[in-house]
Amino acid sequence: MNLILETERLIMREMRHEDAEALFDMDSNPNVHIYLWQKPFTTIDEIHSYIDMVRKQYQRNKIGRFSTIIKETGELIGWTGIKYIDDHVENGNTNFYDYGYRLNEKFWNKGFATEATNAWLDHGFNEMNIDVMNAYTHAENGASNHVLNKCGMKFIEDYLDQHGASWKWWQMVNPIKSL
Repeated sequence: MNLILETERLIMREMRHEDAEALFDMDSNPNVHIYLWQKPFTTIDEIHSYIDMVRKQYQRNKIGRFSTIIKETGELIGWTGIKYIDDHVENGNTNFYDYGYRLNEKFWNKGFATEATNAWLDHGFNEMNIDVMNAYTHAENGASNHVLNKCGMKFIEDYLDQHGASWKWWQMVNPIKSL
């Protein structure tokens, strides 16, 4: 992937195996996984497998989750980005664009999620010409639900996953195409 997105404070670039230690630091933290099935990663090999999966998505769909880095310090804070969901059904849907992010706990509440979300929505609508962007969050994840709402996504409905957990389905129609 040659794509690099930049904001005032962030650089978002393809995920690489050299990111594994920083991603493991994030994904081994139980607090990061409170709203993610509560299964933090326990080995670095799990991270390498995850990176391989993301890189295959780049090849198959020309988009995926990107490592997100603070420009000023070079610290990897997590991942953000658009993913084309074609490998499972979510809320009765498949073959759709999904925006998502995951940040290391030490970078929460600093505006990074909002900054990255706005950049990705802009890229998705203006560069990729996506008609509709979707997102889903655990119903109790107030911070992520707030970010999506703040960035202009509209809450569509609550739904239960296959394990009975409650999730929120968000959506935004391309503002350029809806004029």
